Amino acid sequence: MTQFSANLGFLWQELSLPDAIRAAKAAGFDAVECHWPYDTPAEVTKAALAETGLRMLGINTVRGAAGENGLSALPGRAADARAAIDQALAYAAQIGAGAVHVMAGFSAGEEARKIFCENLAYAASAAAPLGITILIEPLNRHDAPGYFLQTTDQAAAIIAEVGAPNLKLMFDCYHIGRTEGDITTRFAALRGIVGHVQFAGVPTRGRPDQGELNYAMIFAQITGSGWSAPLGAEYKPDGPTGDSLGWMQALSQG
Repeated sequence: MTQFSANLGFLWQELSLPDAIRAAKAAGFDAVECHWPYDTPAEVTKAALAETGLRMLGINTVRGAAGENGLSALPGRAADARAAIDQALAYAAQIGAGAVHVMAGFSAGEEARKIFCENLAYAASAAAPLGITILIEPLNRHDAPGYFLQTTDQAAAIIAEVGAPNLKLMFDCYHIGRTEGDITTRFAALRGIVGHVQFAGVPTRGRPDQGELNYAMIFAQITGSGWSAPLGAEYKPDGPTGDSLGWMQALSQG
């Protein structure tokens, strides 16, 4: 059966992080993940994870100032980017999270690519002794115009250039579906560098049983490839999160 992780950046946003972890457990999720947990002391988050028996799969580096959406591909901001990486790795290590998504930010050009690769090499080196995976995620041009990392081909080339075994691709079916499509073929081609999978309905980013993607087929292909880690539900409920979870039972059968 397919396992699922609740992305608490979108689900149960009205709750504190510890209470959202508890809600995810009560709803039957197998794990959790979030965006920016830093307002909650790590020991409080760790206690809620221990109480529920859930694992935090991953967290993000901070977005920086308004309009930056990440720091690691911004020329002239290497010190800030590495401070954000250090912060995320320290928090992840304390709560036992398995991955850190290093956010690139809004930028473009060769200098941005160069500094992004340098910061990713730094992150991967710092994360390796902690057993933490570094993730990078292409964001679609409709939701995040101007974001440095926009396609899976671009991400794959950067991962190959950095050459760190713990640097992986965040394969977000929603973002890829919005601009690249052909989800199952792309997943098969990229399977060796995928570190985490996320999903939402396309094109609205709503629940996964609504929209143009056949997630029953997609999940069956992903699990058929030998993927056993929980898939991240990163969608926007159109009401209370608990009322949006009717998809879970049907889509867990793959």
